[in-house]
Amino acid sequence: MIRLRVFENRVLRRVFGSKRDEVTGEWRKLHNEEPRDLYSLPYIVRMVKSRRMRWMGHVARMGEERVVHRFLVGKPEAKRILGRPRCKWEDNIKMDLREGGGVGDWMELAQVRDRWRALVNTVMKLRIP
Repeated sequence: MIRLRVFENRVLRRVFGSKRDEVTGEWRKLHNEEPRDLYSLPYIVRMVKSRRMRWMGHVARMGEERVVHRFLVGKPEAKRILGRPRCKWEDNIKMDLREGGGVGDWMELAQVRDRWRALVNTVMKLRIP
């Protein structure tokens, strides 16, 4: 997610251009906060997290016969590769819920649309460091 934020800052700097310093009169790059003040939409990291949570809530409420739901809750029978295990979608959702203050089983939380929507909105409003 850090690389995504770096990319977003680079694009915003290119869009808004450089700024002339009022004291010295020299041109300089914008600091990280300056393009953010000019740009009114939320951080891209927040958007990714909230949309990932919205999608997972949708999949969690699907019927168990649906292929997407089976991929989500299924356990592969093959051996895992050596080394650090890859991060699963479910792990990302659990991490996002911890940041948003959600407690308990996320599959049960997703069954109640209003509570899940409130958690997604909470994650959307979190401050990204």
